Amino acid sequence: MPEDAASTIEQYRGRLEKAASYGEVWDIVKDSVKFSIHKRRTGMMLFLDDLPVQLGAYHPIGTNNIVLNRVLVQIVEASIESKHVVNALIYNLLTHEYLHALGEYSENDVRAMVYQIAKKCFGEDYIATTVAKKSPWVLLQRIPLEAINASKRVMEIVKDFEKTSKYIV
Repeated sequence: MPEDAASTIEQYRGRLEKAASYGEVWDIVKDSVKFSIHKRRTGMMLFLDDLPVQLGAYHPIGTNNIVLNRVLVQIVEASIESKHVVNALIYNLLTHEYLHALGEYSENDVRAMVYQIAKKCFGEDYIATTVAKKSPWVLLQRIPLEAINASKRVMEIVKDFEKTSKYIV
């Protein structure tokens, strides 16, 4: 592996391991997508909602919104003690929906793109790439999801998700 590629991988891994908020993971998503496929979109908003556990996140076409499954993230946080593994899940879900927001609509194509982006930025042998390759559900394979019955709460917007100096209408 060339030295500059190893340095890039080390930087992305370090950032994901240190990320302490949705906004910090989001910055990694945007940077890795720009670095890998040279596309970018600003003005995105993140909402947390209690969705069916089988749905990780979604992007309503024609909006600047991504809706992330709050219950799913909380289940992973409660069952996996490693913050960077939780960040890897969030990274994968947000990258997938961000690619939809960039106009990629085929689920199969987007899954393959998330894997290629993760592999380029994090290397093959890293949790974010493993989650992209096998699917986010690999983190939940030992958890009896059918037994989870979470009550529906109000959808919330994530403050300071995307830092911008411009007013977005």
